[in-house]
Amino acid sequence: MNMPKPRITPKLGSIDELLKLSEQSNHEAESPSLKGDIQSIPVNKIRFFKDHPFHLYEGERLADMVDSISANGILVPVIIRRIEPDETGHEYEMLSGHNRMNAALLMGLELLPSIIKEKLSNEEALLYVVETNVLQRSFSEMLPSEKAKVLSLRHSEMFSQGKRNDIIDELKMLENPQYNKENETSAPLGQRPTSRDKVAEEYGLSKNSVSRLLRIDKLTPELKQRVDTGELPLRCAVHLSYLAEDEQIIVNQVLTDNGFKVDMKKSELLQSYSGKLNTDHANKILSGEATRKPRGQTPPPPFKLKHKVYAKYFSSQSKASEVEAIIDKALDMYFNHQKQYASAQNDKEADEHEHEL
Repeated sequence: MNMPKPRITPKLGSIDELLKLSEQSNHEAESPSLKGDIQSIPVNKIRFFKDHPFHLYEGERLADMVDSISANGILVPVIIRRIEPDETGHEYEMLSGHNRMNAALLMGLELLPSIIKEKLSNEEALLYVVETNVLQRSFSEMLPSEKAKVLSLRHSEMFSQGKRNDIIDELKMLENPQYNKENETSAPLGQRPTSRDKVAEEYGLSKNSVSRLLRIDKLTPELKQRVDTGELPLRCAVHLSYLAEDEQIIVNQVLTDNGFKVDMKKSELLQSYSGKLNTDHANKILSGEATRKPRGQTPPPPFKLKHKVYAKYFSSQSKASEVEAIIDKALDMYFNHQKQYASAQNDKEADEHEHEL
């Protein structure tokens, strides 16, 4: 399939920063990342990244991308990695270009211009996926689960600084063939802070916000979706993140089946059952039954002693604790006396009845 010849500097707007075209056709030969390693790969041989943590374009944004590709072709190659053929016949996995691939599928395109990466580890593959999305859009625009994935990567010790910087340089060069990393004066987007404080500073977040988002990344995909839609409050989601995966699945299923809502009281109680939560527990907690007070056990209303009664027995200097202790003793004596009196009356009535007989 012949790719349409790109136009020079068409105006695409800002829907996809990886589709910049300025003078690209004049510089492709100069870019070592683009020279001689672009192949046309059948779309049906490429699968989306497994457990892709970012949401794809929808609605008008996706329609704009389809229009752009229809007019200009796919001008920036996607990045894929070779995998062992899976049960559906896929031989490659998408790393950078999920939205372009999605638009191509909608248009019925058969081939994608691709750069193929060989023998990437899962961690390196995830780096491509995450860094592509960080370059494409503002961190502040991301959904909570997406922010959580980015922060989790930044906070992880499993990635080397060198690999991350190489990937970022490659992505930037694809975006702009004139990019020269030696001219970069700002800190690279992929720089891994060494502490939670630095992560917070880099993204303009408080340390508590970073801690909460790191917990969100430990949720199941279904619960992450509830966080993203606002159905599950962030602080409540943090409590649920301490549950085991199978326990989180139980919670999600109970929510789905019954339409219950989660509040702080319920999420804290669910967390306290970590390691022993079952469906019955989840139902009782999320329905409110576990915290509902039994009927007939409503505490009595508070009683206030009138001033003239108080003044009759206590001075203004009397301590509240002393007053309370005296009243408690007095009431104890009174009710004991009442019991003794009632018992004596019963004995007297029994004697009189016996005498009559």
